[in-house]
Amino acid sequence: MRHGRWRFLAGALIPALVLHVVFVLSPYAQAFYLSLTDWTGVAGQAHFVGVDNYARLAEDSLFLDAVRNNALLLVAVPLVTIAIGLFLASMLHLGGRGGRRGIAGSGAYQIVYFFPQLLSLVVVAVLWSFVYNPNNGLLNGALRAIGLHGPSWLASPSLALPAVMAVLIWSSVGFYVVLFSAAIDGIPRELFEAALIDGAGGWTTFRKVTLPLVRDTVQVAFVYLGIAALDAFAVVQVMTVGPGGPDGATEVVGLSLYRNAFQYGKFGYASAMGVALFFATLTLAVLALRGGRKTAAGLA
Repeated sequence: MRHGRWRFLAGALIPALVLHVVFVLSPYAQAFYLSLTDWTGVAGQAHFVGVDNYARLAEDSLFLDAVRNNALLLVAVPLVTIAIGLFLASMLHLGGRGGRRGIAGSGAYQIVYFFPQLLSLVVVAVLWSFVYNPNNGLLNGALRAIGLHGPSWLASPSLALPAVMAVLIWSSVGFYVVLFSAAIDGIPRELFEAALIDGAGGWTTFRKVTLPLVRDTVQVAFVYLGIAALDAFAVVQVMTVGPGGPDGATEVVGLSLYRNAFQYGKFGYASAMGVALFFATLTLAVLALRGGRKTAAGLA
């Protein structure tokens, strides 16, 4: 019986493991190797250059601009999205009487908030490009209606990156409203009732009851949003002038990687960017998960 069980486990796991190695781990290994070459995309023309590609990254001003912009996205997008998501989820669940029942029609609100998730990120970027249009866009049209002159949002170096951030936040917040709502649903009702009996207000209930008990969900949300912020390729590619402009104001690492590989034929250099982005993402995930465990241990 034991041998039959092991044969069954091996038959179930080995094909999946082989597919994972071939289609997931193998491309990673190839990318690491290519980052040490000067490959131009032509078979047989890769020469080993060691860490020269990585040394060039430190001197590439456009890549450094991309790193700076990704860092700003990494700070702003997760924090603002999580804050809005937690606020809306808390209002939907804690806004009714009794401190727990939630407001009327909360399910319909969640559907409305979730709607952007039904659209691909490229479609979202195209729609918001029309919204930001300086001549006949919805945003500037609304400003003109109240007597204000709207700027050229995506052509201004100081406004282009915040405009991209706003799109990323708008497209993500609905999913996290639903996610945090599900986490709040898992909190025992008795805890909210006890807080209400003790005279705790809405903010105190959120800070002392809701937030500690959804901390794990917030931690996971931060990791996923951080990964999205480190990418941001699709939105920048579709929405911005250049793309990556104006004057590198919206340049991100993913866009620099794409341009060097598929426009300039510098696949080895682009692979070095990809490896750097991989380790940045891995570091973010490790720090977020370890920080969450330390916080949980401190609370315990």
